[in-house]
Amino acid sequence: MRATALDFDRRPILVFWETTRACLLACRHCRAEAQAVPVPGELSTDEGLALIESLPAFGRPSPVLVLTGGDVLMRRDLAVLVARAGKCGVPVALAPSVTPLLTDDRLSELRALGVKVASVSLDGAAPGTHEGIRQVEGHYTEALAAIDRLRSHGFVVQMNTLVCAENVEQLPRVARIARTAGASIWELFFLVQVGRGARMSELAPDDVEDVCHFLYDASRYGFIVRTVEAPMFRRVVAWRDEDRACETGALYERLAAGLVAEVGQPTDGPKAQTKGTRDGRGIVFVSSTGDVTPAGFLPIALGNVRERSLIEIYRDDPLLRGIRAARFGGKCGRCEYRDLCGGSRARAYAASGDPLAEDPACAYVPA
Repeated sequence: MRATALDFDRRPILVFWETTRACLLACRHCRAEAQAVPVPGELSTDEGLALIESLPAFGRPSPVLVLTGGDVLMRRDLAVLVARAGKCGVPVALAPSVTPLLTDDRLSELRALGVKVASVSLDGAAPGTHEGIRQVEGHYTEALAAIDRLRSHGFVVQMNTLVCAENVEQLPRVARIARTAGASIWELFFLVQVGRGARMSELAPDDVEDVCHFLYDASRYGFIVRTVEAPMFRRVVAWRDEDRACETGALYERLAAGLVAEVGQPTDGPKAQTKGTRDGRGIVFVSSTGDVTPAGFLPIALGNVRERSLIEIYRDDPLLRGIRAARFGGKCGRCEYRDLCGGSRARAYAASGDPLAEDPACAYVPA
């Protein structure tokens, strides 16, 4: 990307639109606390089209529009929205739920409209773990089949995995599944205790550090590795790229040994995310009712697209400007990696009520 494309003060890389909170699943970690029917006041078709048509005003290249939910397939007007994005030159990625709505006919239609990337969630290497989180019997097999179906329709597949205390030991086996299933991207969502996820257990900081080192190793097996709400992964990537001596713990040793046992020795160079995005910096989120927040896991409404332009909110909101300027408290504010990493603003807010506070999941202590 050109240098101008990385001017996060002017434009985000990703615009997430929670098209609806309706979903046929009721996952234990759902930040949206999705329900079976849409909530009152969700953006209409015309309002959604207006939002899409506003995105080119950010400038070239246009942000990628990630259509999510709830379940984006619950929007009956999805094809209309995707078609308009194509006419506006706005790239679209989809984050559908694995339900009976994920049909071959629907996938053929969306692929023909130009959607290239879609994600599927797999939250464990065994049915009991994944289905314990997704709360649908048989969902593990359905998720694996969905990856195959997406690839057969020509989609680039991103496999999403929650990282929490109850599934962390299975990550080497999940990495093997990502490789054998042909996923191009493995994106790991480190639990933030918001929504239904408030009742689940996050990892301790030292364990987060160990998992980040493991993910660097995993990125050498042919797929891109990215993290959500664990930007300290970029610091670890920088250290490992520099061959810096790093202290790791017992969890890393188990995960690293398990990775080699599952998929053998690595044969590729690392493919680890290094862009310095974070909640509100290169990323912005629009809720189903039009509220704009820094990210999906950071529920602070900054305005509504029914009343103000998304471009105006993103560029001018004081909180977003503070996030982009790395005006953080605690050790995040003192850290030499505050621009590359900056900590999870969502976790800081969930833990302290201050989105600019330090991220309690980071084990690193700056000098």
